[in-house]
Amino acid sequence: MPVIFIPILLVALFVLILIAKTYYQVRTFTAGVVERFGKFDRITRPGLHFLVPFAERVFFVDLQVKQAQFSVETKTHDNVFVQIPVSVQYQVLDDKIYDAFYRLSQPQKQIESFVFNSILGHVPKLTLDETFEQQSGISVAVKNELDSIMSGFGFNILTALVTDIIPDVKVKAAMNDINAAQRAQVAAQARGEAEKILKVKQAEAEAESKALQGNGIARERQAIIDGLSASIEHFQHGVPGSSAGEVMALVLLTQYFDTLRDIGTRGGTNTLFLPNNPGASNDFQTQILAGLRGGAIPVPGPDPARPIEPERPYNPPAPPAGTPGTPDPFTGQ
Repeated sequence: MPVIFIPILLVALFVLILIAKTYYQVRTFTAGVVERFGKFDRITRPGLHFLVPFAERVFFVDLQVKQAQFSVETKTHDNVFVQIPVSVQYQVLDDKIYDAFYRLSQPQKQIESFVFNSILGHVPKLTLDETFEQQSGISVAVKNELDSIMSGFGFNILTALVTDIIPDVKVKAAMNDINAAQRAQVAAQARGEAEKILKVKQAEAEAESKALQGNGIARERQAIIDGLSASIEHFQHGVPGSSAGEVMALVLLTQYFDTLRDIGTRGGTNTLFLPNNPGASNDFQTQILAGLRGGAIPVPGPDPARPIEPERPYNPPAPPAGTPGTPDPFTGQ
């Protein structure tokens, strides 16, 4: 290569470097901060732009929404330590690009500090249950405080979400045990109410059954009385001169022998001792009739009841011997 081409190449290289230092482009949702000799000069928007070579330089500021995630450990009002994950979405304000670029060196670190300060100012005033209940309220409070502070630095806080509340493992297990015990108590009360209703219904059914059974027994006895009355009338028509007592005695005697037959033919019957002499039926008939009439049962025996003699008066002392005219206390003479 001739020596003359070396200066040409150096000039061409210098021109390329100059062009690279002169022209630049800004992407969409990005802003350019131009400094001239280290001093802020202007803000450029998306597109192709020109720089003064070796005098100006450009810095790019992202205008897209960013997300920062933090985990804050704090104590509730009832002395329970919890972990609170917080997710913050923030964005550089378009009209405050200068403040966002120059006033904060590490925006995410500053946001984290303000989130910790806000959480520690709210959660220690609440119990654990209130913290769970007011989770959305805590998010709103953190968002409002961050927005009021960070807007002065050129940042817009879109949301500050409290994504979860994580107590200690033992506390969580204890809460589950309490919940399980409460649900078991409710279940026991429900079972008790069900058993109560069942017993009430059973008692009502039993009372209704007893009433129906009483009506049935009354109808049965009425039917028996009607049947006996009809039998007595037929028997008196068939056997002239027979009385109702004789017919009743015959019916009772027939039922007595029917009962003996059923006892002998039915299985599983206990042993019964009954009189078996020829006069047993007559005695049984007499006892039944006496029970129906409500009278005393005559006791068989050869000796009738002996009448009770009046008690003799007490013997007075004998009169003195030789006293004339003294009447006899017993005979009166």
